[in-house]
Amino acid sequence: MANAGLQLLGFILAFLGWIGSIVSTALPQWKVYSYASDNIVTAQAIYEGLWMSCVSQSTGQIQCKVFDSLLNLNSTLQATRALMVIGILLGLIAIFVATVGMKCMKCMEDDEAQKMRMAVFGGVIFLISGLAILVATAWYGNRIVQEFYDPMTPVNARYEFGQALFIGWAAASLCLLGGALLCCSCPRKATSYPTPRPYPKPAPSSGKDYV
Repeated sequence: MANAGLQLLGFILAFLGWIGSIVSTALPQWKVYSYASDNIVTAQAIYEGLWMSCVSQSTGQIQCKVFDSLLNLNSTLQATRALMVIGILLGLIAIFVATVGMKCMKCMEDDEAQKMRMAVFGGVIFLISGLAILVATAWYGNRIVQEFYDPMTPVNARYEFGQALFIGWAAASLCLLGGALLCCSCPRKATSYPTPRPYPKPAPSSGKDYV
């Protein structure tokens, strides 16, 4: 029962991480405008995501512009898009695979070892998904840091980490943790002991005493 509870906990954590990766990919707040200059303008907030850039006015009005040209985007944004989509697709596959291997499911009850291997395989896919999301968010965050501290970048064109980036890091952590817990349900090999060697029976005594 303890192993089943650990398996269920890992699946829930990984599933929450997968949901978080979808939310992070859809949100436009991957980087937000930094008010580090002397001329602070708080009447509007500028932020940018993987698919669009938006401007939020103090009146509550939000204007967004979708990135039209794929080839016109920088390589970091294209790679981040691809890794996030790959991570989401792998997470979807891992959900189906791990569900089959869960002990609380009725699938493959006749083969317990194969059922546990399916859960482990789902955990491995979750690990790969979490790594893809982690690489994407870390790569994008590193690009923000480089541009922020680049002396050639104008002060009014510097950005900082947005909320979606933190959600992506949390999602990657949950996927990695959940996948690791699922991998802990790996079936243990039964220990085989050698067959005991029969000892020869002692010969019956002849009944004679020797002095």
